[in-house]
Amino acid sequence: MNRQQMPQILYRYRLALVALFQAALIILSMIMAWLLRFEFTLPNPHLLMTATVVLILIRLGPISYFGLLRGWWRYSGVPDAYRIAKAVASGSILFWLAMRAILWNDSFPRSVITLEAILTFAILVGVRMVTRALAETTKKDVAHSARVLLIGAGTAAQMILREINRAESGFIAIGCLDDDPSKYGVRIEGIPVLGSVAELEKLARIHSVEEVLVTVASASGAQMRRFVDASIKANVRLRTVPAFKDIISGQVSVKQLREVSLDDLLGRDPAQIDLESVRRQIEGRTILVTGAAGSIGSELCRQILDYGPERLVCLDQGESSLFFGQLELAKHPSSSRLTFCVADVNDVERVRSILHDYRPQIVFHAAAYKHVPLMELNVHEAVKNNVFALLKLLELTESAGCESFVFISSDKAVNPTSIMGATKRIGELILAARPANGMRGVAVRFGNVLGSNGSVVPVLLEQLRTGQPLTITHQEIRRYFMTTREAVALVLQAFAIGDQEDVLVLDMGESISIIDLARTLIRLSGKREQDVPIAITGLRPGEKLDEELFYTDEDVLPTSCRKIRRARGARPSWNVLQQQLLELRASMSVNGPAPIRTQIKKIVPQFTQVEAAAIAEPTAIAKQRVADQVVVAS
Repeated sequence: MNRQQMPQILYRYRLALVALFQAALIILSMIMAWLLRFEFTLPNPHLLMTATVVLILIRLGPISYFGLLRGWWRYSGVPDAYRIAKAVASGSILFWLAMRAILWNDSFPRSVITLEAILTFAILVGVRMVTRALAETTKKDVAHSARVLLIGAGTAAQMILREINRAESGFIAIGCLDDDPSKYGVRIEGIPVLGSVAELEKLARIHSVEEVLVTVASASGAQMRRFVDASIKANVRLRTVPAFKDIISGQVSVKQLREVSLDDLLGRDPAQIDLESVRRQIEGRTILVTGAAGSIGSELCRQILDYGPERLVCLDQGESSLFFGQLELAKHPSSSRLTFCVADVNDVERVRSILHDYRPQIVFHAAAYKHVPLMELNVHEAVKNNVFALLKLLELTESAGCESFVFISSDKAVNPTSIMGATKRIGELILAARPANGMRGVAVRFGNVLGSNGSVVPVLLEQLRTGQPLTITHQEIRRYFMTTREAVALVLQAFAIGDQEDVLVLDMGESISIIDLARTLIRLSGKREQDVPIAITGLRPGEKLDEELFYTDEDVLPTSCRKIRRARGARPSWNVLQQQLLELRASMSVNGPAPIRTQIKKIVPQFTQVEAAAIAEPTAIAKQRVADQVVVAS
């Protein structure tokens, strides 16, 4: 046996060694109790020896039962002392009964039994405390080691605890919390399950906990919100483990622990994508993405690259945004297949030239004006960019031999109250009514994505950062949300399974209250709700309280993907729609937005026009409303 084998042998026989060591401590306690009782003499050594053997056999039973043969003594605390007290008390009772049975009388000194119990408790607790003190003084960076509780007592917790138990981890694990009562008292990597999440505040105070680590990889949004609330009440930092796929592959580590994000609070199941069907459609082909520098467009580019296209053409009119997108995509292993084109989709000759040079087989059209209040003030530009640029792009891509065209729509296209929503609905109608002529046209409809440029979440985060009131347009306003990554993954799946004329609608889950979202952001920022005012500013022009995903007269049909549904409803013939679009174009030459709105109403009867007075509200009045209607979140 060499020195390198010694730790392995010790670890293999650790339970026996721990039992022998504690047995030696019990012998020491018994001898000390005898000496104290008989004034440091040793009368009747035979009785002492017999009693000691019986005591050891009896004491090791409760010690094992209460889990005192397992665990890391360096992490001992109050719960360990409590378990030692129960083991000693139960062992002493059994020892007294055993000695009565052996001696057939009550002649064994009861004072020895009492003294031995006190000494055994003190020594067993003492050696653990000394071990912990020595471990903490020798542990690397102990001054910077955070005392943590773990939420969850499963596979992820076991992996995290294994790393935490290393001296250089920077953490000291105190215990685990789990809502499954059957796990209470169980030890994982030597760390006990102390109780439920509801007890977090109390346990954090008792054990001076600094951080809580969420190791429930499959936690729902409701569960994550409860964890956040509990950590805020306990005044401790909250972090979580990576995605479940990293846990089952054994890649999770303490280095991957991250702050809880809004993505976690959505609690959406991972999108199940048929990767092979998407790959078959994309691999080896040339793809064009318009609006490639936007939130959806840039994520489309990232994910499309993973499927091995022959060439990916990224088109956007925003030079700076496209530049930063280029820098990010340059890190991808397939970055050599990228081409970046600064171009406006309204520039027919420039777009025709790009299509002629690269001959894309597939086009994802994500370029659009999307900001609702701004488009209410710029009706002409909204129609020109969202309707007629789309119409011309369809003609050009068809002429260039494109096989598939995917149009990114919006839930605002359903019963629209805004110009932006109405133009998206017209886009859906164009894709559905236009003859295929060899090119498959598919529209994909979905709601908001978290963190998209100019959307509610970045605005609220900026207001939080700068100490401004959080502005909410209405206390009852709700929106659908999904992560950008999930939305784009489902767009690619919809592209793979969609048929000509399809309007495919992504499953957005449940709508979320924006005021609740604001309060959650406040809590995640580490601030108290009472300290951050929320301003109710009133609905903006074109804005709805609730978004919808389907028209009432649409047939909602399933597809091969659980999170994608097919919407089939009434639509005009292509000839009728063409004539309506000609009239819409003619209305754009008349001064003012009223004629354009009137013509849009003819194409989209469900479009509800906004009063001009509401649109023209002066900025000064809007600012005054914010100042007048500040409320404190409660």
